[in-house]
Amino acid sequence: MPKQIRWGILSTAKIGVRAVIPAIQASSNGVVAAIASRDLQAAQDAAKALNIPQAYGSYQALLESPDIDAVYIPLPNHLHAEWTIQAARQRKHILCEKPFALNAIEAGEMVDAAKENQVQLMEAFMYRFHPQYAKIKQLLAEHVVGKIQIIRIAFCFTLNRPNDIRLNKEMGGGAVMDVGCYCVNLARLIADAEPIEVQGKAIFGKTGVDMTLAGLLRFSNNIIATFECSFESDYTEWLQIQGTEGRLDIPRPIKPMLNPAEIIVRRGEKSDAMATLQTHTVPGANHYQLMVEHFADAILNGKPMQFPAEDARANMRVLDGLLVSAGGI
Repeated sequence: MPKQIRWGILSTAKIGVRAVIPAIQASSNGVVAAIASRDLQAAQDAAKALNIPQAYGSYQALLESPDIDAVYIPLPNHLHAEWTIQAARQRKHILCEKPFALNAIEAGEMVDAAKENQVQLMEAFMYRFHPQYAKIKQLLAEHVVGKIQIIRIAFCFTLNRPNDIRLNKEMGGGAVMDVGCYCVNLARLIADAEPIEVQGKAIFGKTGVDMTLAGLLRFSNNIIATFECSFESDYTEWLQIQGTEGRLDIPRPIKPMLNPAEIIVRRGEKSDAMATLQTHTVPGANHYQLMVEHFADAILNGKPMQFPAEDARANMRVLDGLLVSAGGI
């Protein structure tokens, strides 16, 4: 096996250009070898600007290249399944942007294709690789807040571009697919279990997508999670983990980025004003880089994938349930 994974990028989407491509280029075990677009000139322009050696005028041409080991797919949501399956058939490992698919049926087809072709497949939830989650898991294992009872999450922002593809229902738009998928994934991560009941209430916009959705998840271990996601709110991002003996507050659970991350422990009193506070500060880290290095390490050294493709399928099942409950399907 080579010492570095040779990555191909399917699309010149902003998330790749701004975050994932620089992360791969900064990584210790990967290089960006090629980028593809349906427009060859666009691919060539991106390759030149980003110092990528090879440009392709179609996604299929990149997938057929013997010089590519893995691909990152930041395509619109409705194209994730098609190009993940095509990549798997070409024996390329796949890091697929969230949300994984349009629904759990598509997700299952993607998982099956990866298994049949013996390639790695993972959903690109970068936040999970930030070191603040190792610290959160440590604090929970030490029972600093007792037994978890309730998880509360919010991830909202204002989407003010009327032609944004996230407002297109056929392309997999909607708040729960765009930002709510993080909330669901995060709740499952903290609960360390799968929901046995889901409920969703939504406000739908003119294009038929959910603009705001509130969700409730009841887990098999008797933990309740609630979350809010919206395209019509000021920017909001937070996580609370309520236990029998205290609470953890995490101000930036999704996008801590390079700034130091804070985990605030409240214990001991009936009111916040009288509670004992302890703040744990975790050094900043490039969670995109940590994600791509973990993915490449699993390929190069045969290490277990921390979040295998089945996790992505499980997340899609919950999103399906929320949309059915809310009347969006």
